Amino acid sequence: MFSLTVRRHFMIAHSLPREAFGPAQGLHGATFVAEVSFRRRRLNDDAIVLDIGAAGGILEDVLADLNYKNLDEHPAFKGKLSTTEALAEHIAQAVAVQITQTPDGRALAGIDVVLRENPDAWAGYSLELPAK
Repeated sequence: MFSLTVRRHFMIAHSLPREAFGPAQGLHGATFVAEVSFRRRRLNDDAIVLDIGAAGGILEDVLADLNYKNLDEHPAFKGKLSTTEALAEHIAQAVAVQITQTPDGRALAGIDVVLRENPDAWAGYSLELPAK
């Protein structure tokens, strides 16, 4: 399996109003580094997974909808907890919608998202895509 990873950072505000989240129950900010890996079984005719510029551009588009936003007010998280894991899933799904509209994107086997909030803690989500 081949992979290509791009990363960008973004900042959000949110609250996690459950006892399990301790001091994070209140409104607070977070800066994430989003790493998105695109997986494919065989390289394309240019011997790449997909164009690195296109991959980075799609990630930037997806993160623009989240960057500097209060996720407590974001429609995608209405009635949901915006945990790091849930945010990783949201990003994977949003990236998939865009990337699978491209010829190379339709050949992908999966997308992996890792969100790093600090050097010692991160969470992720893996999205398997239908074989084409």
